[in-house]
Amino acid sequence: MIPYERQVKIVKLLQTNTLLKIDELKEKLPEVSISTLRRDLKELEKENKVQLLTGGAVKLNSSTTELPIKTKSTFYIEEKNHIADLAMEQVNDQDMVYIDSGSTCTILLEKMIYRNVHIVTSNTGIFNILNSVAAKITVLGGEYNPAISSLSGNLTEMNIGHFIFDKAFLGGNGIDLEYGITTPDLKEAMKKNHIVHHAKKSFLLCDSSKFHQVANVKSFDLDSVTLISDKGDAQLEEKTNIIF
Repeated sequence: MIPYERQVKIVKLLQTNTLLKIDELKEKLPEVSISTLRRDLKELEKENKVQLLTGGAVKLNSSTTELPIKTKSTFYIEEKNHIADLAMEQVNDQDMVYIDSGSTCTILLEKMIYRNVHIVTSNTGIFNILNSVAAKITVLGGEYNPAISSLSGNLTEMNIGHFIFDKAFLGGNGIDLEYGITTPDLKEAMKKNHIVHHAKKSFLLCDSSKFHQVANVKSFDLDSVTLISDKGDAQLEEKTNIIF
């Protein structure tokens, strides 16, 4: 089998599987060695067709699908912790802080509960925290999405309207110069947009794997937030400040 044929097969397999470990690809393509698969995946990544993830997994290079929170939380752990630490530096005591759903925001939430702040969140990961906390915590109501541990919908947006946040920390699936911040879910996009309009200062917490990616639904413009990430990007810095 020539490289082109193998790579076409790999892409087709990823179109029907949100995420595959390299070992799982090997099981589906038993005639191809692991070393050959790795070479093919590196070529596909150079062509911007797939994205290699830490932990030996691969997905199509598209942010249009929403991975479960349990899956996302296993990737880019070091980068996400770095981003959360940078976000913590933006907060003062007594601030009213909104923290969004998403794997990086969940790490921030776990750190922020020990600060003297008022946290408002739609991230149901808060219910996994059993330790005593210093922060005052308000959970927004709404429709529960267990895949991403998030609350959204009309009730959530109505409750957001009662608050003015000193700082808002948001997640996203894609960051693009033309389309701004995008997500696969309309309810999540509307919630995030509503938050931006109720915050004195908004931050997007996003690792660099999401740079220049586009999902199906626009949340808000890039210049509406300050980006906190694990590294800079000259093109994105034309439209927003990046803390890294």
